[in-house]
Amino acid sequence: MFPWNMFPFNKEIRDSLQKMNPGEIDKYVQDIIGKVMPNNMGGMMNPQDMFSNFTSSTAQRSSQTETLNSSAFETHDYVFVRIPLKDEEWVKKLRLYHTSNQLIIERVPEDDDKHTITLPAIVKKKGAIANYKDGILEIKIPKNVDMQFSQIDVTEIL
Repeated sequence: MFPWNMFPFNKEIRDSLQKMNPGEIDKYVQDIIGKVMPNNMGGMMNPQDMFSNFTSSTAQRSSQTETLNSSAFETHDYVFVRIPLKDEEWVKKLRLYHTSNQLIIERVPEDDDKHTITLPAIVKKKGAIANYKDGILEIKIPKNVDMQFSQIDVTEIL
């Protein structure tokens, strides 16, 4: 265990750090950032704007993935992904790709859209089949059975 009491802090600093609540810490950090990056820096981004843009892009991505309304499930030998398509013309323009654990759908509904679906199991590189029938695109990918186990030793720390 690390000897925290060896730091050059006196008792008052240690007590004040333990009594701080998260609101005070947040205010202190914002004050320091405001001093380091003043508001009058022309052309520079405000740190609050940077964080707000980050959260809005994440929300925007999640709303795009909800538009496909896909379902993925596995059987003993295959992984199936079913995607209801609103327009039959989407079948002609969409592009499907897959990695060992993700299915990527591009150009649906718009040409610059990209959707990623996490697969419930590891799949093989070859052998995937996609069929469109009655407004549903069904992708069938063979599962990859990985029977290579690695043992992990557990050591007891006294």
